Amino acid sequence: MFIVLVVIFVLAYAAIALEHLIKVNKSSSALLGAGLLWTVYALLSEDSHLVGEQLNHSLAATAQIVFFLIGAMTIVEVVDAHNGFEVITSRIRTTKLSSLMWLVGFVTFFLSAVLDNLTTTIVMISLMKKLLDRHEDRLFFAGMIVIAANAGGAWTPIGDVTTTMLWIGGQITTLAIMKGLLLPSLVNLMVPLVVACFLLKGRKVISPARAEENGLLQTTTFERNLMFCLGIGILVCVPAFKTLTHLPPFMGILFGLGLLWLTGDLVHRKKEEFDKQHLTLAHALMKIDMSSIVFFIGILLSVATLEHTNILSALANWLDRTVGRQDVIVTLIGLVSSIVDNVPLVAASTGMYSLAQYPADSFLWEFMAYCAGTGGSILIIGSAAGVAAMGLERIHFFWYAKRISGLAIIGYFGGIAVYLLQYRLIH
Repeated sequence: MFIVLVVIFVLAYAAIALEHLIKVNKSSSALLGAGLLWTVYALLSEDSHLVGEQLNHSLAATAQIVFFLIGAMTIVEVVDAHNGFEVITSRIRTTKLSSLMWLVGFVTFFLSAVLDNLTTTIVMISLMKKLLDRHEDRLFFAGMIVIAANAGGAWTPIGDVTTTMLWIGGQITTLAIMKGLLLPSLVNLMVPLVVACFLLKGRKVISPARAEENGLLQTTTFERNLMFCLGIGILVCVPAFKTLTHLPPFMGILFGLGLLWLTGDLVHRKKEEFDKQHLTLAHALMKIDMSSIVFFIGILLSVATLEHTNILSALANWLDRTVGRQDVIVTLIGLVSSIVDNVPLVAASTGMYSLAQYPADSFLWEFMAYCAGTGGSILIIGSAAGVAAMGLERIHFFWYAKRISGLAIIGYFGGIAVYLLQYRLIH
């Protein structure tokens, strides 16, 4: 059974990677792969009841991420419909792509640490659509945003799903992870930024036509500022909501979505139906990319079968026996997370190593948080941020592999070198 499952997963993954060549949408490949994997698992398993329970558990975990994604994307669309991002774009005066890259990189890095890498990616890519007219420029910036968002999310407990898992599980503590990973994560961003800005040297920013030039309906300054501040405020408050209530982040984003919906209805209640139609949250829900959400569902459910059949745990145990060295094993886990979602990899790792053997804030857990958090940047489908960018800007797998993966790799190993040196100096 295990061989069959691995073969199906590899074929589905290959179809996703070759989407542009075989002319088959990646969402259909992901859903087909998930359906085949769970069907084979159910048919060949001795306990079909257990398989059903595992599927329900995986569906619940997947639904939480999907609801969060839908909520965040909808909030961004509402802000965009009100031209809210002009609050930022109107203040960006640079005409050089290299200068803009530095600005976008650092804003993404620190915003990701406060929000999370997925939400930050959605916000920043939406912002780039307001600043850059050429699609090729937006693609390159989207790739760098993925690297910056994953790097920024790795050094705080709320910035990435994997660090949140380790934080909740007691493997890391807030201050220790921030002190231990800030510098390596910053290097993970800085090295690709230096190279990217060298490649963009001398190129000018080509801005898109302003909305009024296209004859689009405009909003008032009050409406733009209100919806921008409220939308971003909701996204920023989600981590605080989770900390205070201990409820999953998707509940906070849905609560905020309801608040935004109510505010919009009250602000536009005196307008004619035709004038306010494109400003409503219902219209924003129609504009979000459901294809990328369906792809996300397929990928997460596919990976879940590898987790429940202990294939990932077996891989981790094999690495432990074969390699032996913790630093090499964790580095390899980070590289594998660019192919397979980092969440089940970290889950498998926490199952392999106990807190009694490796206490909180030990080398293993801190290094795991860095490698699993940033290794996913190497391939476009290796992280939630990458998957979101893939859907928002229609990024092809091989385009990302050719233009961005090399930058992500040098940043990844640059951060590793800094962390290992820093750890030896401090300890």
